[in-house]
Amino acid sequence: MDPADKRRTFRALHQSGCFVIPNPWNIGSARYLQGLGFKALATTSSGFAHAQGYADGEQSCDEVLAHFSEIAAATDVPVNADFEGGYADDPDGVAANVTRCIATGVAGLSIEDATGNPDRPLYDFDLALARVKAARAAIDRAGGDVVFTARTEGFIRGRPDLDETIRRLKAFADAGADCLYSPGIKTREQIEATVQAVAPKPVNFLNSGAFGFTVKDLAGMGVRRISVGGTLARVAMNAFIKSATEIANEGKFDSFAGVITNPELNKFFADDRARRSKPE
Repeated sequence: MDPADKRRTFRALHQSGCFVIPNPWNIGSARYLQGLGFKALATTSSGFAHAQGYADGEQSCDEVLAHFSEIAAATDVPVNADFEGGYADDPDGVAANVTRCIATGVAGLSIEDATGNPDRPLYDFDLALARVKAARAAIDRAGGDVVFTARTEGFIRGRPDLDETIRRLKAFADAGADCLYSPGIKTREQIEATVQAVAPKPVNFLNSGAFGFTVKDLAGMGVRRISVGGTLARVAMNAFIKSATEIANEGKFDSFAGVITNPELNKFFADDRARRSKPE
């Protein structure tokens, strides 16, 4: 699919039902997730940063945009870009960078209201809203087909106030966000209150921990989209760290038992490449 087709497909996924949008951190993980049948993917700022040896949030806008281009070009399904805060504080800067993000071929993007300053973790309400409006305007100038997700980060930035979270999400929805997202909410009451507050617009839920909710459970609460953030990347890093630590500290290789084989991975990626090279 070309970018326009991916964007139409991605928008249609948000119209009804509930879907999982897992988060790869490189081409290999993206293609494997696609091969499992997921209908869309999303980048993860933390997963990509850690794989490149950075802390989350330390990479430049140029590095992140190059990553978006790489993942979007390597896959046949829509990709949503975790564009953090748009790599600018002021609305004009956000708009300029959103325009650059759209040019990478992604089907959707998210903008959050976290400042990166622990003393003032969220942008003031009026500025946060102006940033959302600027992102919306930039998307509209580019054709309006990219799905725009607006995020409020209070629950993961030390400001777990549900009333303020809902106030922001409702304002973002009224300002033109296509999808709303508050990472860190985790109880049924929080999830259902958020869904009801912004209805009929779709809500993304971050299922990054052992909350006990299945896809069916979350669909029943009205969640439209389920992401996992950097959790899959941390699962991989955790296995690597445990295995390497065992070798370093104990001289044992027991953790190698049962891992996927080189021929199995070779077959998957060879078959995937052959499929992608066939003319449509």
